[in-house]
Amino acid sequence: MVIMGAEFQIDVSRNEGRQAARRHLLVPVKVRRPGETWFRSKVADLSVTGFRLQSFMKLASGDSLWIMLPGFEGRRALVLWTRGHEAGCQFERPLHPAILDHIVRISL
Repeated sequence: MVIMGAEFQIDVSRNEGRQAARRHLLVPVKVRRPGETWFRSKVADLSVTGFRLQSFMKLASGDSLWIMLPGFEGRRALVLWTRGHEAGCQFERPLHPAILDHIVRISL
């Protein structure tokens, strides 16, 4: 699929109960737990409702965190699951679709 000249993948074959279609990308972000300093990490999947974080931060299901996507202010998110150095997180408030499109565009 092409939107505004950017190609991306939507994985509809493995919806697995997701609230929104995810886009596969790899984009550098900053994350932190409340009251702590920012760490550099990467987002590997992104949708308007959440993301898959690749980070060396020690996270657990139920943790609250802040994520700073490139060019945007920090947003709150909740860790839903962890596996090794990855965590599935849900935004406190969904992203606007234009923000998602912008992040996809700059990740190419």
